[in-house]
Amino acid sequence: MKPLLLVAAMASFWLVPGPPPTAAEPAYLDDRSSPEALVRSLYNAINRKEYARAYAYFSTPPAETLEDYAAGYADTESVEVVAGLASREGAAGSVYYALPVAILAQDASGEDQVFAGCYTLRLADPLVQTTPFTPLHIEEAHLSPADGPPRDALPPACGDAPPQEEGNILFEEAKKIFATLYGDECRTGADAPEEPQHHVIPYNYAYEEEDTPPHEAHMFRFFCNVGAYNETHAYLMTDGRGQLLPLRFATPELDIRYENDDMEGAVEEMRIIGYTSDDLLVNSEFDPDTLEITSSAKWRGLGDASASGIWLFRSGVFTLVKYEADASYDGEVNPELLVDYYSTP
Repeated sequence: MKPLLLVAAMASFWLVPGPPPTAAEPAYLDDRSSPEALVRSLYNAINRKEYARAYAYFSTPPAETLEDYAAGYADTESVEVVAGLASREGAAGSVYYALPVAILAQDASGEDQVFAGCYTLRLADPLVQTTPFTPLHIEEAHLSPADGPPRDALPPACGDAPPQEEGNILFEEAKKIFATLYGDECRTGADAPEEPQHHVIPYNYAYEEEDTPPHEAHMFRFFCNVGAYNETHAYLMTDGRGQLLPLRFATPELDIRYENDDMEGAVEEMRIIGYTSDDLLVNSEFDPDTLEITSSAKWRGLGDASASGIWLFRSGVFTLVKYEADASYDGEVNPELLVDYYSTP
């Protein structure tokens, strides 16, 4: 393997959007709008063997010459990279970013190695710069050998930066959006009994080729409120352009008929008459292994009347695949299956 700084630049980033023109050449990407985007662009340049472009993303050259830099990739077959969320700190007219990364590098013989560490990036205040303008750039990268798969090896923090789930850019943005959208009906900030959950979900669109590098969605689950026997949660997730938006969940609207119009009587008929779009789920959980959000709402404390659903993540969205309800207040748990698309590819 090559020196660590060179290894850091040998990567193909999982977030490169869109299918490549060929399996060997990803679509061109040159984006300095954020630390993550710049790192994506660096690895995109390496994948396309555009070493001069990759070399130019560093403020201090990562090798003595461009030729030396390009030669560092001679034995590298492929590299997969996982990035965390950048933290930032202002200093003397500049903003410094710390971006956790982990990589899986495979050489031409098929040998794998995992490295993990941090990138430091800097942006001088654009308002006070003159020409030539200096865009966001990479100051340095420090990676060390690590154990386990890249996602497990990903550092939770860089240097003195706060842990990945506290103080990073996207996490703080998610908190602000949640407070703005749900502040009137949910407990936010210090009033919330638990910190939001954060999950990074790799995915591909159905139309993409099998070897297309996965995109990544960042999803946040926020505690909203709690009642006698139910608690509610709201979800935010990045879309294909990286914008954080509230998730809304397709939920059946039920028409329930009881004997003698008495809810304590037997259920004569229960049918779906349409669908609503709900942004709060009751007693919900996300399983990162199955990529499912489950919800189970009790209609009363006994739990004999309830509704539950499963929303499956695929092709970048959550889809309702299963829904059942128990409308009989009879002291027994006997739900009726109303929606079952779970086996649909």
